[in-house]
Amino acid sequence: MMEAFGISDPGRVRKGNEDSYVCNELLQLFVVADGMGGHSAGEVASRLAIEAVEGFIRRSHDDSDFSWPYGVDPQLSLGGNRLRTAVHLANRRVFRAAESCDDYTGMGTTLTAVLITGDRLAYGHVGDSRLYTLNGEGFRQITHDDSWVATILANDPNITPAELARHPMRHVLTNVLGAREQVEVQLAEFHLAPGAVFLLCSDGLHGMVNDAGLERILREGGPLDAMGRRLITAALEGGGHDNVTAVLIRTAAEP
Repeated sequence: MMEAFGISDPGRVRKGNEDSYVCNELLQLFVVADGMGGHSAGEVASRLAIEAVEGFIRRSHDDSDFSWPYGVDPQLSLGGNRLRTAVHLANRRVFRAAESCDDYTGMGTTLTAVLITGDRLAYGHVGDSRLYTLNGEGFRQITHDDSWVATILANDPNITPAELARHPMRHVLTNVLGAREQVEVQLAEFHLAPGAVFLLCSDGLHGMVNDAGLERILREGGPLDAMGRRLITAALEGGGHDNVTAVLIRTAAEP
């Protein structure tokens, strides 16, 4: 058994909200997408991406007669392959939409998606939205950002946070959904631990609230809707410079 809750806020600065999310307990599908691009293209990109992901997961959940247009990865379970296909279909949909309309040229979106099947969790990730977990082993970030800053850190671990904060390319993403016809996707799966909490969020949250702050709120516990509102409030109090989205999942504790 598990429970989930999703919430999104435009923040204190932006008029619109280019974040989109799915929190579907029936499908056990949870997605956060943060769009980018002018002429409201970011909002379009994130919406198209989550519609494509949810659409394929729904079809492959309800009907066994479906195709695998991107093949099958033998190292992934059925659930993992369903999510893999869904993310690639989302990339194709956003890419084709960007090609078909001048106003959408260059649009793209991050995407972090979780699909739970039985006692296994599969995740797919592109961009700098994130997946965190809090369990008996502690709090940690599961996904790795596709960002210029993360690339610098990987190549030069001696660089300081102050230097990164001033870096002119600190906000540049190295991989997003819809920018290219083919996309590299971080994909993995693992067994669920009882009593674990998972947080999917856009950078409007983790960019305003550091990991220690996120961990503190998750450790406070309580109803997921209250926890979600505390996360949004913390991001707004931290500046609220971007749209803020959080999806929370909690597995049942051991009896």
